Amino acid sequence: MKNQTLNIKNMVCPRCITAVKSIAETLEISYLDVQLGEIILKEKLSDKTLNNFEIELNKNGFELIDNRSNQLVDKIKKLVLSYVLELQNEKRGNLSDYIVAKIDYDYSYLSNLFSSIEGVTIEQFFILQRIEKVKELLSYDQLSIIEIAFQLGFSSVHHLSTQFKKTTGITPSAFKKSGEVARMTLDF
Repeated sequence: MKNQTLNIKNMVCPRCITAVKSIAETLEISYLDVQLGEIILKEKLSDKTLNNFEIELNKNGFELIDNRSNQLVDKIKKLVLSYVLELQNEKRGNLSDYIVAKIDYDYSYLSNLFSSIEGVTIEQFFILQRIEKVKELLSYDQLSIIEIAFQLGFSSVHHLSTQFKKTTGITPSAFKKSGEVARMTLDF
């Protein structure tokens, strides 16, 4: 039998890979490899086994992606998360150029597709992810707001504060003072 690759939504970190491997092993599903967003199976699953696998994935916050559009949106989300991390490593560049370099489609097509499926634009999703990263860095209390703004590519502290308040309803200073750790996961 031929290998089967299944695309899995919400796999964005090493612990996700471990979780999917564990689910596969529990269900005695033989696989060749598990990577972010996919599992490569040694052979095609029966409908019953596939259904059981999907149920267990859903219990753990994952979801099988069954069509090309959803796969593209999932890939865009992963790229946005990677881009946020690369901002910290001082690799600056345009988000749309970054995405188009990794996915060989016209950006306007990707943007429209993303918006139609997710209900937000790629840029709005990026802002939300970047603000979550700001919250994370503020909660560590190791960097000043100025350093965080620079590290995450904001044009100024004012720009960071404006985006932060628009997204969360409070300023970064108020968030830091409150010690509030109500953060959304960067895993989507």
